[in-house]
Amino acid sequence: MKIALIGATGHIGSRILKEALNRGHKVTAIVRDPSKLAYTGAGLKIAQGDIFDPNQISEMIKNSEVVISAFGPGLKETDNLIKATQALITAIKNSGNIRLIAVGGAGSLEVGEGRLLVDSPEFPQEWKPIARAHKEALTLYEKEFGLDWTNISPSALIEPGDRTGIFRISGNKLLIDSEGTSKISMEDFAVAILNEVENPRFKKGRFTVGY
Repeated sequence: MKIALIGATGHIGSRILKEALNRGHKVTAIVRDPSKLAYTGAGLKIAQGDIFDPNQISEMIKNSEVVISAFGPGLKETDNLIKATQALITAIKNSGNIRLIAVGGAGSLEVGEGRLLVDSPEFPQEWKPIARAHKEALTLYEKEFGLDWTNISPSALIEPGDRTGIFRISGNKLLIDSEGTSKISMEDFAVAILNEVENPRFKKGRFTVGY
């Protein structure tokens, strides 16, 4: 498939790029600084672009079948996340409503009846603003009834690790293993995203993965 990937130089984005190329997809990596690309391979096209410029992004993704956004702002860049989400929605619409898969956050996942992870006492205070921004971004997608979107949230802990291809899938509920831990490797997170690209199961919805 023809995939446009935003944020290919990031920790998660670089693993999505590797997974997509290894599966034989053609990827246009849209990045601010091409020199930071950690992985290259056959089928890769590099485009230098700014996610905050919907006209520019629209032009770069117009020949794609799927757009994957792995845009990851810093903890204090909540406004940038919302601005990027709004610009991306506009770009997708201007390009013929291409399918969008966006990386979200774990904070908006449910941990009990009517309770979200971000509202749990143990949730790190410094992470709460960006977690709530990811929740707001999800709400923006949910309001776009004509948009072909999917939002995927990681487990509470996501870090570099092994690519096992073995994990569980949930809708809006945080996944916790038998030891009481919620985690997923970045490598398996990328696997889950490419699985959704190839075999859509959560169109116009959100899902999460974990061990």
